Amino acid sequence: MQNLIKKYNVPGPRYTSYPTVPFWDETTYSTKSWIHSLQQDNSSREISLYIHLPFCESLCTFCACNKRITKRHEVELPYIDALLKEWNMYLEILQDKPILKEIHLGGGTPTFFDPKHLEYLLETIKKTCEIPEDVSYSFEGHPNNTTTDHLQTLRQLGFDRVSYGIQDYNPKVQIAIHRIQSFETVKRITEQSRALGYNSVSHDLIYGLPLQTLEDVISTIEKTIELMPDRIAFYSYAHVPWTKGNGQRGYDEKDLPSPDLKRQQYETGKKMLEDQGYIEIGMDHFALPEDDLTKAFQNQNLHRNFMGYTTTKTDKMIGLGVSAISDSWYGFSQNHKKLNEYYTSLSKNELPVSRGHILNKTDLIIRRKILNLMCHFVTDLDGLDISHQLEIKSGLDEFKTDDLINIEDDMIQVKPAGKAFIRNICMAFDLRLKAKQTESELFSMTI
Repeated sequence: MQNLIKKYNVPGPRYTSYPTVPFWDETTYSTKSWIHSLQQDNSSREISLYIHLPFCESLCTFCACNKRITKRHEVELPYIDALLKEWNMYLEILQDKPILKEIHLGGGTPTFFDPKHLEYLLETIKKTCEIPEDVSYSFEGHPNNTTTDHLQTLRQLGFDRVSYGIQDYNPKVQIAIHRIQSFETVKRITEQSRALGYNSVSHDLIYGLPLQTLEDVISTIEKTIELMPDRIAFYSYAHVPWTKGNGQRGYDEKDLPSPDLKRQQYETGKKMLEDQGYIEIGMDHFALPEDDLTKAFQNQNLHRNFMGYTTTKTDKMIGLGVSAISDSWYGFSQNHKKLNEYYTSLSKNELPVSRGHILNKTDLIIRRKILNLMCHFVTDLDGLDISHQLEIKSGLDEFKTDDLINIEDDMIQVKPAGKAFIRNICMAFDLRLKAKQTESELFSMTI
């Protein structure tokens, strides 16, 4: 396994989309083409909604997300008004009253916002939509500032899933990443969430953090198992200090675990979780057998989008807020990353989009293949022309030689040992990645 880790530990995408953002073709994209892609197929009114809430009171140095650090809470209402203005623009574009299947509040720190302000935002949006019985509403909570009022307000609004960013419990690691929270705080908020009726509580853990040892990972997972969250995201730390506004410049490469140790951290953590009954779901995710995510994986209904793995599958996902990404299935669109540019566009009654990509026929086929691999560890080569099939098969030869996949009658099945290298396997299908010489600093390492 160590030889395979050294061989395949290269920069690569995480495939929350295909094409991946660095390979979007902006020459074919415009606001007009984006709107057309949204209106291209009106056979279903079902949508998912991602709302980006970027504000944080302090900087967590492991985080590469788009965020704005401030302690000034007067920023809340102007931002919410901007979100609602953007939403009203999309209501006009969608034309038919949408069926709101899913909401996810991400950030930033969604619980930076006052519960009453979140209620105003969400109630206003919900009044414009049809709400089905099988809705799925979730939010990301910070254990240190998620209050009882937050939990009660969001639960009354229909939220039944919450994920808490834990990362690691060792104080020295917490100081390095500037995310200091005690086990007692996490225990309290986890138990309170369950008592208030949240039927899925998730903990986000990270391995490969600066100063993090194997013993740290073992201790963190032992503590996590005490609380038995319904879902666990066990992420590889993505070291991308070259991105703008990133706090990862605060520590050196020498502070990071070696690739061999990093993989040992994951394999040890994975075994500990599986020994407790957790099921490995896709990439980096585990869930208890009775959780909806496990059932979706077993029934091959699991879906993956810019919000990660989800049990809700809609072709349209609208992203509201600064830097948020939307997906019409036929196209992608990203909002301005800078808050002032986002506000300026809205003040001109323009969609605050800055870039995107309209998928061509081959993109749509490859997107489905990679989605199948990420969600089900199996796919085929149907629909591709012979030259593309041969190119992909050539890229898969090494994985077959290393006994990581099985290929039979153009069906590709990822073996258990190959799951650790799923990003690399997907890269063999990524025709845009192959066609363009890339800079190593576009992506984090795959292992």
